[in-house]
Amino acid sequence: MNKLFYFLLFIVSLLFSSCQKNSTPLEQPKASLKDKLLEAIQNPPNYANPNYPTHFVTALNTDNNPTDNPVTDKGAYLGRVLFYDTQLSINNTISCASCHKQEDGFTDQNVFSIGFDGGLTGMHSMRLANGRFYAPAFQFWDRRAANQEEQSVMPIQDAIEMGFDSTAGGLDALLLRLENLDYYPPLFHEVYGTSEISVIRMEKAIAQFLRSIVSFESRFDEGYEFTFNPNLPGSGLDTDFPNFNESENRGKHLYVTPVHLGGAGCNACHQAPAFTLDGIVKSNGLDANETRIFKSPSLSNVAVAGGYMHDGRLASLEEVIEHYNSGIKMGPALDPLLIAPNNTPLKLNLTDRDKQDLIAFLMTLTDNTCLSDPKYSDPFL
Repeated sequence: MNKLFYFLLFIVSLLFSSCQKNSTPLEQPKASLKDKLLEAIQNPPNYANPNYPTHFVTALNTDNNPTDNPVTDKGAYLGRVLFYDTQLSINNTISCASCHKQEDGFTDQNVFSIGFDGGLTGMHSMRLANGRFYAPAFQFWDRRAANQEEQSVMPIQDAIEMGFDSTAGGLDALLLRLENLDYYPPLFHEVYGTSEISVIRMEKAIAQFLRSIVSFESRFDEGYEFTFNPNLPGSGLDTDFPNFNESENRGKHLYVTPVHLGGAGCNACHQAPAFTLDGIVKSNGLDANETRIFKSPSLSNVAVAGGYMHDGRLASLEEVIEHYNSGIKMGPALDPLLIAPNNTPLKLNLTDRDKQDLIAFLMTLTDNTCLSDPKYSDPFL
């Protein structure tokens, strides 16, 4: 009797174990991409109100954030999704971020970026951080776009970059595609109150994300905060920073000191603390008889990725400094600050040590927070 009891108990235990292994536990279904993005935009990061340090007051005076499209948390998040979405290229292979990589300072290690079909862009990818602190708001190296809104959809329509040109149906074809992706109508609804997807709404959202990319946590910023006097905007640049070594401080002194006072005069054009270009600056003498006036990006994170100038012709900071030291060429568009009193191209006559110190200083502009902050990263990962 006891043997039969234990035998039956053994059989029951096997059956119970089998049922446990073969049963499907009550699990929550995996969230869809739509659900993940919708949850994220309903709880977005802080894009609208960065915690700027005190010394950033002069940069804020050049903020090009428009009253009709201020940066908002939800709007910038939608712009981030659009910025990283390969669906914005004709064959779903290229996004804005393909040519503006966060870890590279929102530029490209390649001299020319690779478009959707393998073609090469005509100019080097521009760094994006602190673009909002360029008062004229012109965009692209040749300043062909009036602002970030206008600029945001131009690469999408380019026949080499993202492929939605007129032969592919243009932006109308893109809008139709986005309307048929289940995640975009609710995302647009979160930002604008209705699910309508339009070119203007796309432009505004992407522009908000671009303006949200700000850099103010470099070693330069840390040092400037120590010496800045809020009652004297611009103060402290001539003072040694306590977190800099001798070479970095000497390079800073060369950077901010005008040429006629023995410095390199860089700050006259690339103005601290945002290191964006002064709006009235003209061209920099790369080519003789140049008639075009270029815009350049902020020098924030300038040491992270090579390929400098509009065509990426200069591969290193050493080459950049040598251009301003001895390589400036005359032309109708050359900036007056780069012309010597005898009406010849300016020559700085920097020593080898001067050049090394300037590079040491430029390396302090690297902002690792900007390069890794999750709120600027790929939302699809």
